[in-house]
Amino acid sequence: MGYADTVRDFRGFAVKFYTEDGIWDLVGNNFPVFFVKDAALFPSFIHVLKRNPVTHIRPDYDMFWDFITLREESMHALLMMFADRGIPDSYRHMHGYGANTFAFVNAHGKLVYCKFHYLSNQGISNLLSDQAEKLAGSDPEYLIRDLYNAIDSGQYPSWNMYVQIMTPEQAAKSSYDPFDDSKVWLHADYPLIPVGRFVLNKNPTNYFSEIEQIAFDVSHLIPGIEPSPDRMLQGRLFNYGDTHRYRLGINNTQLPVNSAFQVNTYQRDGQDSLQSQNGAPVYHPNSFKGPEEDKRAKALSPIWPLSGNAQRVDNGNDDNYTQPRLLYQRVLKPIERGRLIENIVSWLKRTNSTFQERAVLNFSKVDEDFGKRIKEGIGAGIHTQVNL
Repeated sequence: MGYADTVRDFRGFAVKFYTEDGIWDLVGNNFPVFFVKDAALFPSFIHVLKRNPVTHIRPDYDMFWDFITLREESMHALLMMFADRGIPDSYRHMHGYGANTFAFVNAHGKLVYCKFHYLSNQGISNLLSDQAEKLAGSDPEYLIRDLYNAIDSGQYPSWNMYVQIMTPEQAAKSSYDPFDDSKVWLHADYPLIPVGRFVLNKNPTNYFSEIEQIAFDVSHLIPGIEPSPDRMLQGRLFNYGDTHRYRLGINNTQLPVNSAFQVNTYQRDGQDSLQSQNGAPVYHPNSFKGPEEDKRAKALSPIWPLSGNAQRVDNGNDDNYTQPRLLYQRVLKPIERGRLIENIVSWLKRTNSTFQERAVLNFSKVDEDFGKRIKEGIGAGIHTQVNL
């Protein structure tokens, strides 16, 4: 449910698909954008959501607002986090998004870029901040209990899956970087295309083995779905696998929940090995009927011409305010804007005046009245201690 001081957070939304071509892990969040687009900043953002290394207190408002106000590309996700959908009333009543930009490749090697959306058939329902804070103290298992009881009673939650498609030609002409995780693809330009539906119709029989030991890895792709130039995605392709090797061991993909079927490879054994493959050869090619490449995995891939310089490019010159402005001015209703401001002020008033002033400046770039109302809301509630 979150932590007792406040339950406002972004939620992970991951789906593990067991297919004939292996496992596909689609890992995302409950809103369609992320706070940074540079994978090198990913660990730092996660750190500011965790405990202060000195006080061991979570959240640390100084750490959070210091980082967030220095990274203006975070504004879009920040507004979504503090808006109504920042606290879903249940896992059943929130949408999910793949967040990253992926690529589809067809049987002829033709490539298009795509984003994944899964929209709840239960509709959207959210908690107000005061409701969530009370629940965090009285029933911290509220979300897990709700999902378990719904499935147990036969009220199976479901989501419709959609994709947005963008051609390479459209990406080259886009007015914004389509591979920037802090941006959305406008639905008016790239409408949602329905592709399927998934249903949660069974609870785990053992929570530890089926949930705690599950390992979602963004690099688990299947033929026809490939990475894109999305730099955050490219970073996640590496760090998720590293995390699970540290957390669950080198052979975590052999655990039943992480293995669609018996996989025969020439890499085996090591700590906690569960599949010995008996006496099969450990080298390729061989004359002893060792495993051969599955023909289904031989999907055609496009030819990527490579050129340019290897460098890190900051996004300081990007337009970080047009899409947050659309969200604030055109999507949110007046009453929703009021709650957004209240929620931001409830966190911002607990940090020091330097970070408050920087935040007000950033919010004013979204909308002048927005920044003014944030400043008025902070009022005299100034916290002067900075703990980093």
